[in-house]
Amino acid sequence: MSQSHSISRTTAWVESLRPRTLPLALASIITGSALAYWLHHFKPAVAFLALLTAAMLQILSNLANDYGDAVKGSDTEERIGPLRGMQKGVITQAQMKRALLLTVLLTIVSGLALVVVACEKPSDILGFLLLGLIAIIASITYTVGKKPYGYMGLGDISVLIFFGWLSVAGTVYLQSGFFEGVVILPATACGLLATAVLNINNLRDIDNDRANGKNTLAVRLGPQVARYYHLFLLISAVIFLALFTLLNLHGWSGWLFLLAVPMLCKHGITVLRNPNAADMRPLLEQMVKAALLTNLLFAIGLLLN
Repeated sequence: MSQSHSISRTTAWVESLRPRTLPLALASIITGSALAYWLHHFKPAVAFLALLTAAMLQILSNLANDYGDAVKGSDTEERIGPLRGMQKGVITQAQMKRALLLTVLLTIVSGLALVVVACEKPSDILGFLLLGLIAIIASITYTVGKKPYGYMGLGDISVLIFFGWLSVAGTVYLQSGFFEGVVILPATACGLLATAVLNINNLRDIDNDRANGKNTLAVRLGPQVARYYHLFLLISAVIFLALFTLLNLHGWSGWLFLLAVPMLCKHGITVLRNPNAADMRPLLEQMVKAALLTNLLFAIGLLLN
């Protein structure tokens, strides 16, 4: 750990919190809230608490990811991606455990407030309390535990479920009080874009992950197939948004998300043409921006429609 004292403790904690990941986590809540507005059931207080809870879950996932990878030794100095506070020796295991416990408590408080404000039926209260518990467990066990599912290639389906179906459809349900099957199309698109972000991250770290037994889906597919899979995620997301717009919206505003397509196309082509893992480093931030832009344009289109 030659870098152990090269950064301050504050900087180390900021690196572990990974604030740049928060906009993407919040994008699904914004999309869900825009859908609730489109359905004439928007509730600002519920939307705010949903955003807060999603942010806490993302922070919890980030901290748990750093802890799990550091304990297992899968993040080494050979890793292309940035080393975090624990890997640099600035944050101890005990300190990270305390931070995880605090974040879990804050997430529970935020989630309980959301359920109290949004839910009226006992079945809804129990259902969302259970979903909240599952979300907390999933955030931690991605890299923590004897058999973390992130090391078995199940991270992609988890992101699709939590960043897509549950986040978007759940946000709509919390504001409307009922389930609308029509929201599954944009919810799936949102989840696919988030999964593409994870895939770029895994493509960047594919060599280090393979060497340390972290069998992400990118490792299992291999670098070339994982790049075609990435293109599939991008194309599928656009198709799902287009289907929703074609079937449910009227006027030009519903197609605003198409303004992000050139950025998605450029990104996808660049991923295919760059076979080296190191080339994925700048493409991760590019993918985050493209996913966020697509979701925001779609949400704006819903509001205008």
